[in-house]
Amino acid sequence: MNRKTTRVLATLAALPLLTVAACGGGSNDGAASGGTIDYWLWDANQQPAYQKCADAFAAKNPGLKVKITQRGWDDYWSTLTTGFQSNTAPDVFTDHLSKYPEFVKNKVILALDGVVPNVDTAQYAPGLADLWVAQDGKRYGLPKDWDTIALFYNKEMVKDAGISEDEMKNLTWNPSDGGTYEKVIAKLTVDKNGKHGDEAGFDKGNVAVYGLGLPGSGAGNGQTEWSYFTETTGWTHTDKNPWGTKYNYDDPRFQQSITWWKGLIDKGYMPTLESTVGASMNDNFGAGKSAINANGSWMIGSYSGYKDVELGIAPTPVGPEGKRASMFNGLADSIFAGTDNKEGAGKWVAFLGSKDCQDLVGQAGVVFPAIGTGVDAAKSAFETKGVDVTAFTQQVDEKTTFLFPITDNAADINAIMAPAMDAVLSGKAGADSLKAANDQVNALFK
Repeated sequence: MNRKTTRVLATLAALPLLTVAACGGGSNDGAASGGTIDYWLWDANQQPAYQKCADAFAAKNPGLKVKITQRGWDDYWSTLTTGFQSNTAPDVFTDHLSKYPEFVKNKVILALDGVVPNVDTAQYAPGLADLWVAQDGKRYGLPKDWDTIALFYNKEMVKDAGISEDEMKNLTWNPSDGGTYEKVIAKLTVDKNGKHGDEAGFDKGNVAVYGLGLPGSGAGNGQTEWSYFTETTGWTHTDKNPWGTKYNYDDPRFQQSITWWKGLIDKGYMPTLESTVGASMNDNFGAGKSAINANGSWMIGSYSGYKDVELGIAPTPVGPEGKRASMFNGLADSIFAGTDNKEGAGKWVAFLGSKDCQDLVGQAGVVFPAIGTGVDAAKSAFETKGVDVTAFTQQVDEKTTFLFPITDNAADINAIMAPAMDAVLSGKAGADSLKAANDQVNALFK
């Protein structure tokens, strides 16, 4: 989870328990069976596809229409939080697994049971629908898409370094010496004198191209930062998922893995944490300042859009237990508890979670929808664009994914883990300091 998410979670933690009025919310202008449904999302790249869904929905539901508002990530969550407090939040909004437990606790979203028409949850990718059932046994979201992690890489840099694409597809990793993954990262790192990271005379203090980009310290879940290799050791974030009550940041396997990762900075193969503050990792990649970036499938459009970069996408490396690993995350749509058009909002959420809408989204070639036919449409769309997305889909096909960790106290956990992980990555503390942070985290559940 990045630093932006951490700030949002801290805001949500301060959100008071609300008793939501029976009316208000969104910008509805009609009775329960009609009017305008206000819908929010944060990804501008997905807005055109969801506008097609909105048009198709309106055609099937005379008297109902959907108004879509897109806001950037930070503005989205801060405005949504304000909307909860002032009872002006949208009727329906795109929700995130790191946020919804707080929303349930604060009673600002509706359970979909009895609100959304019967939906066959078996149609979604395995595990996605279960994540949106809270500890009260009620459902608070219908899956809309899923994502996995892979390695975006610069094909020209890889070729110039004498690394084959087959090697990129079959990388290995271990926390002791980094395996072939570290060897490739070292070889792709180049100082300002043209020396590679694995060559004598390499100047780690004057690096022109880093072998691996750094998005941040990863706070409590490390979705794109470290989870794809820490999980290959047999380590897991929590004692169970979802709704675990014990975190495992004190596990030696985790601490050894993070120590290896920090070592890439010490060797000059990865930028310092301080240098990444306020920077865009993907834009640095596009500018030729990094050769490999581990990132999520939702970033395919961004990485494939750099005209001066021939893009390659490789799967995450195979770890010491002989398997790859990728966090499996998925967004969903939730309903604001203060909506004055519960019936219309329920119909819209059901449509968003349907094959009809998800096929339209898949055809846009931006994300992988939660339903199989939508995924097939997305694969075809990406292929038409000349982008091979196998590295993302094979994690699902080969069952090497693990679910996004969902627990209570997410905001407090990240308030603890963000500075703790920052301290390790910046060299102010060793990985063994994470035991104290882990004790603080687990104390939240007592």
